Amino acid sequence: MRKLKITELKRLSPAEFKAAKKIPLVVVLDNVRSLHNVGAVFRTADAFLVEAVYLCGITAVPPHVEIHKTALGAEDSVAWKYLKKTLDAIEELKRQNCHIAAVEQAENSIPLEKLTLANGKYAVIFGNEVKGVDQEVLNRCDSCIEIPQFGVKHSLNVSVTAGIVIWEIFKRCR
Repeated sequence: MRKLKITELKRLSPAEFKAAKKIPLVVVLDNVRSLHNVGAVFRTADAFLVEAVYLCGITAVPPHVEIHKTALGAEDSVAWKYLKKTLDAIEELKRQNCHIAAVEQAENSIPLEKLTLANGKYAVIFGNEVKGVDQEVLNRCDSCIEIPQFGVKHSLNVSVTAGIVIWEIFKRCR
């Protein structure tokens, strides 16, 4: 076994990425305060061909050196948009016939392993590191996804959560 050289990885160029077929998924960050988490979500969105990232509320936007530290340029390849209110993002996505799912611990949430996807476009909303997805935002969602956890802690880091959920959706869409 040997580690592959970067030239052997067969990654897309930025132009090829822009032209590539994306999975029908928009990631929405609802008041995510850590710029490192924002950058990590961009990097994951790039890795799994996410259509776009919507940055809402206090969530920082590129260009920013702290986002770039973890995104490593993915903030330039992945389409993104800023909206002051997450509710405005939901309304825009609903006009695009997106199924909107919050990722949160809530009544009637769907365990991630039981998530079923029909044909169509999806948006997943990830919330603030401390408060999670705002209740008013949750009220406007079509469903709620939860990652089952079995330890002492009651939550995962938002960028870790995004990685798990985006990977699951990618596997089901490809």
